[in-house]
Amino acid sequence: MTLQPIVSPEEWEAARQELLVEEKALMKERDALAAKRRRMPWMAIDKEYRFEGPAGGLSLLDLFEGRRQLIVYRAFYAPDVTTYPSTGGSYPERACDGCSFLADQVAHPAHLNARDTTLAFVSRAPQADVRGLQERMGWHLIPWYTLTDDFDADFGVDQMHGTNAFIRDGDRIFRTYFVSDRGDEQMGNTWNYLDITALGRQE
Repeated sequence: MTLQPIVSPEEWEAARQELLVEEKALMKERDALAAKRRRMPWMAIDKEYRFEGPAGGLSLLDLFEGRRQLIVYRAFYAPDVTTYPSTGGSYPERACDGCSFLADQVAHPAHLNARDTTLAFVSRAPQADVRGLQERMGWHLIPWYTLTDDFDADFGVDQMHGTNAFIRDGDRIFRTYFVSDRGDEQMGNTWNYLDITALGRQE
């Protein structure tokens, strides 16, 4: 291992303060970007989408669970998803590596729910396999539904994982934001989820 320069406490604190200036600037830029997201235009959702849940069929509106906002993560868990048997199993015991990493990071949903926001995962796997995966992995608190139509293709998550944010006005639903690829790896933390919603942190 190559060591960095070894310095006195005073020199270390001076270096930390110098870096802190840049960190604070980045924080302000991130806050400004979140504010810009909140001002994004909304796209009306006029098409009907259907999902399967533990108790049967549901609409996109049902996924809100009565709350104002909905965040939907498309997880790759299905028979045709590439897995790596040599490094720890395959479907149905195992889901996509990256999607599983994210699911492990998801914070308790109570704080999202308290801000009128619901988080849901969707994938192509049947509910029996989804429930088995949740049981094995301890992902009991994440509502996880089965895709039954072209929701994934319509919202940019048929070929890649991604997170869509929606808001509703009564029964009318609007898409407000979408993030995928590297940006999607930041999800899991309550604040990061709220920062992609139209209502933000609500503080």
